[in-house]
Amino acid sequence: MKQRIKNKLVATLLMVWVISSAVIAQEEQVKINDTYTANASLVYLDSFELGMENWKVEQMPGGTVGLKDGKMEITDIAGCTVWLMKELQGPLMITYEAYVIDEGGPQDRVSDLNCFWMAKDLENPDNLFANSAERGGKFSNYDHLRLYYMGVGGHDNTKTRFRRYSGDGERPLLPKYDLSKEKYLIEANTLTQIKIIAYNGIIQYYRDGELIIEYNDPNAYSSGYFGIRTVNNHMTIDNFKVYSLE
Repeated sequence: MKQRIKNKLVATLLMVWVISSAVIAQEEQVKINDTYTANASLVYLDSFELGMENWKVEQMPGGTVGLKDGKMEITDIAGCTVWLMKELQGPLMITYEAYVIDEGGPQDRVSDLNCFWMAKDLENPDNLFANSAERGGKFSNYDHLRLYYMGVGGHDNTKTRFRRYSGDGERPLLPKYDLSKEKYLIEANTLTQIKIIAYNGIIQYYRDGELIIEYNDPNAYSSGYFGIRTVNNHMTIDNFKVYSLE
């Protein structure tokens, strides 16, 4: 176990050195759809070996967020958002690994592998965290933010939903983005690869390489913050990456 963590730390430090180079090399080409392909350049990496100083936790009482075995571990009771404290600029791609735990623990409820992206507080457009304490992890306190939201396996792992929050309390749900088939829900104790793309009005959410949601936004949100979101759940997050798309 110690050797594995040591090896991961070495890999993380090496990647930090690469990112710190004068020019960040293009990592890969990404197919957006049948029309568009983009060049993806890595601009941020967090494998959680070097602490959580780049993350801001908003959580209802009783829950915890910390590091365990080189991963972010969230154990939550009543609501939690963990924000990356770096404003992101599109077009972009976000990828990370999630693992929802079901091992008989008190919070091992398989549900709510959720996230926010391109989030802004229109009351405080230059400081998302001005009202951080007031939000405190309670889900309804995020209704006034402007953002995209993906809720995977909500309602005790019976619903997967995408919403576009307008910033004025409206967060409509279109029937095509209200999914309940088993293939769209959470499989516990399984490493899940998440990919999010925001590219010139094309908003996509992939899980394990499968496109779950595609939304064409004529008034797309082009910048904002990313947050892991959950409630009454136990899970880990690892290998978080952000790519610029050109």
